[in-house]
Amino acid sequence: MSTQKKLMTNWRWWICSLLFIATTVNYLDRQVLSLTYKEFIAPEFHWTDADYGTITSLFSIFYAIACLFAGKFVDWMGTKKGYLIAIGVWSLGAVMHAGCGVATTWFVDGVDSVQALRAVEAGSNIALTISTVSVYLFLLCRGILALGESGNFPAAIKTTAEYFPKKDRAFATSIFNAGASVGALAAPLLIPPLAKNLGWEWAFIIIGGLGFLWMFLWQFMYDKPEKSKHVNEAELEYIHQDDAETAAVKAPAEEEKSIPFVKCFGFKQTWSFIVGKFLTDGVWWFFLFWAPAYFQDQFNAPASSPLGQGLIFTLYAIVTVVSLFGGYLPKLFVEQKGMHPYNGRMLAMLIFAFFPLVALAAQPLGAYSPWWPAILIGIAGAGHQAWSANIFSTVGDMFPKSTIASITGIGAMAGGIGSMIIQKVAGNLFTYAEGQGAAFHFMGFEGKPAGYFIMFCFCGLAYLTGWIIMKALVPKYKPVEV
Repeated sequence: MSTQKKLMTNWRWWICSLLFIATTVNYLDRQVLSLTYKEFIAPEFHWTDADYGTITSLFSIFYAIACLFAGKFVDWMGTKKGYLIAIGVWSLGAVMHAGCGVATTWFVDGVDSVQALRAVEAGSNIALTISTVSVYLFLLCRGILALGESGNFPAAIKTTAEYFPKKDRAFATSIFNAGASVGALAAPLLIPPLAKNLGWEWAFIIIGGLGFLWMFLWQFMYDKPEKSKHVNEAELEYIHQDDAETAAVKAPAEEEKSIPFVKCFGFKQTWSFIVGKFLTDGVWWFFLFWAPAYFQDQFNAPASSPLGQGLIFTLYAIVTVVSLFGGYLPKLFVEQKGMHPYNGRMLAMLIFAFFPLVALAAQPLGAYSPWWPAILIGIAGAGHQAWSANIFSTVGDMFPKSTIASITGIGAMAGGIGSMIIQKVAGNLFTYAEGQGAAFHFMGFEGKPAGYFIMFCFCGLAYLTGWIIMKALVPKYKPVEV
């Protein structure tokens, strides 16, 4: 065995690095709007927080609906082609955002240039027309972005199940899932300077173009481990160590029977995953979409300012560093404590469910320094990413490989619906709270700060609620049998 380990290839980690890059690009593309909204786009198109909330919420529902079919699409097309199509579509959608300004001028009478959009009197009828038209145009682009992005996690989770044994999947998932926080970490350093120096349109074009570069790498580097010339016998044996028959290790695995799509909803394991995603995905997306606006609203720190960049960078630096431990913890429980992978994963998720509780203190401590919310939201976000790495891996624990992408897509759909509700509630809540001023109050805060505090309270409690329901649905490890 020691000789085998010395001779074993490690191509699975190169594939994992590609998943990490794809997820990083995914979240960079998703962040361009949130980092250009308040400072660059809202003044040009005369948007309110309610407009922005509408766009982010409908993006979430577009994503949710697409996720329902994305997993099945990846299972049908295969991992290689499915992933290529997904990232090609979302990169196209990302780049298309750049044309929304010019397209708006085509539909609004009396406005013949992008520069004239900003010059229109705020609150006028023509300003309302501009905001309405531009919202629809951005929704079209966000819809295409959502359609492509819905394929990322089903394809990545399917790839992880193909290339890693069960005990390593949460760790591998935490590595590629860290791309979400790395993308969010790089975003404030890249996107606001691009928008400020070249125009917000170029931020969408340059960041969106990264996905097309990734497609070349995936085309030449990925094959199933049984077919890959980069995976030797020893690595293949390691990958398939969970298989009952040793012979299955040395030959391509037999085709597994897939579970019919509708039948997937008849398993408690599916509903456990649905509940966990529904209650928690929207929390991460709320922080992702609203943190830049929050720092500008509460602390006068626009995303392009040194303070704004520093706050957002600090937030996601904490997320990136701490969340990597999320996938390693269940591995530690399995290897050091002898726990079953599923039990180790659920224990790790319980631990990480306590992390977001610190978000309850973000608004109160923000009265002393803007760095407190950045740090506390960062810890809450790290808890989410660690939770996310493990909840994804529960699918691989309990479902056959042939159905993993479908179940992942169903869960992602549930997460998108939960996010849609949170984004819409947040946008309307902030607009209403700002309009009410001192008449709107919550636990000592007034106006918009009270609105943010309400949202932070929900975010802090969502994970423990989700874990309790998941545990009630699946009290102990029980794999699905086809």
